[in-house]
This record gives sequence, C-alpha cells and structure tokens, in this order.
Amino acid sequence: MYLVRPGSSEGVGEDARRAQILASGVGLAWAIEAQELLKADYGIVADVWSVTSWGELRREGLALDEAKFHDPFGEHPKTWIEQKLEGAPGPVVAVSDYMRAVPDQIRQWVPGDYTTLGADGFGFSDTRAAARRYFNIDGPSIAVAVLQSLAANGEVPASGQPRPRPGTNSMT
Repeated sequence: MYLVRPGSSEGVGEDARRAQILASGVGLAWAIEAQELLKADYGIVADVWSVTSWGELRREGLALDEAKFHDPFGEHPKTWIEQKLEGAPGPVVAVSDYMRAVPDQIRQWVPGDYTTLGADGFGFSDTRAAARRYFNIDGPSIAVAVLQSLAANGEVPASGQPRPRPGTNSMT
C-alpha cells in the first residue's frame, strides 16, 4: 500500500475536511475520480492510496497479532497499514472490483472509521460503467461513501449540499 495521489488543499483552504481512499487495480481510476469530485464539488481533500495486495496486508497484520499474543509485553512494530495511515485525517473508504470482503479483511488494522465497497453478488447491466454504478464502486459512489462517513461524524452537513463555487453566492 502506498500513497499514489496526495490530496491538495489548494483552492479549498488548509482547514478543509479530509479523507483517505484506498483502492486496488482498476478501482484506482475510480478513486481518483472520487478525489476530484470531492474537491471540486464539496471542498473535501482526499488522499488516494494504491493497495497492491489486500491479502499481503492481512497476512502481515495476522503475523504481528500472533507475535503480540506470544509476547504481550514485548515491543512490536505497527502494521504497514497502521504506519501509513497513522495521523492521516478523516475516514477511510476502500474500494475493490472484487467482493467487499476483500478490502474488509484489513479492517482491524485501519485506524478510525472504515467503509468498504465492492462488487458483491450479481448485477444486471449492459455496460461496465453501469455495473460499477450498480455495485456502488464508481467514482461518484466512492465520493458518496466519503460524504456519508464525514456526515456520520458531524463533519459535513447530512444534507449533501455542495459548497458554493469560488466567486459565487449560490450553490449551483
């Protein structure tokens, strides 16, 4: 897992709400789309992380947990996930084009609020874009998941109203 596209507060201010988006494979493009939507329409800055192996992150976390079990008073390193997300502001939303259970397997090592999105079950659609929308794993759906997490924490209004565009007085 590595930070592939840090969010920029340029144009929205240093006090902007923040979030973390984890994505793998083809989901990386959707995460970047969500990052752009969140900033442009809501003034929310999101960092995009590429997860190259959900399974490897889980294996590492389980190995460290086992080491802690056998030596509860020893000093143990934090997991890679904990190291990378330590101090990263905002909720974490993870997306995969596999089942939601894939990003969910690292839940216990993700600090803070964690939402997973995935392609569970069978969808009926005529295009891949329609399938991504059906499973709520496209860019706009990831943005909605971030907004819902922020609203649940009282960090943004639950109304979902976008912020005014710079230089305007309206919400359009």
